[in-house]
Amino acid sequence: MTGETDLKTLLASMTPELLDGIHVFATLAPGVSQPKNLDPVMLFREREGTTLIVTEDAAEAAGLSASFRCRMITLNVHSSLEAVGFLAAITTRLAAAGMGVNPVSAFYHDHLFVPAERAEEAMVLLRGLAAENGQVE
Repeated sequence: MTGETDLKTLLASMTPELLDGIHVFATLAPGVSQPKNLDPVMLFREREGTTLIVTEDAAEAAGLSASFRCRMITLNVHSSLEAVGFLAAITTRLAAAGMGVNPVSAFYHDHLFVPAERAEEAMVLLRGLAAENGQVE
């Protein structure tokens, strides 16, 4: 299965789900190993270092310096990795409300990391966007 590519269908059927817990972004310098028993939601290597998205509790337990306290929202629609405009429409809507967002695309779903204190507001905005596009339950 390759996922949905039609923008209107994606927006209408994205079914956002706010996951429990607070996440943070942490970084490890090049060559520094990931702490044992750390299970990041995401790991991405750049020249400057490795970015980890982990729960706040896990970062504290591992002694990691972290930033951007956020909540994770999963968009429960299988979006194609080749879909055009899906995240652009979502991030534009959140930006219009003055909200930063860090999106992450995985094979099956897209995930949004939004400021922890604005997570419920983000859910309202996402549900509104889905409804405007003929929300599918």
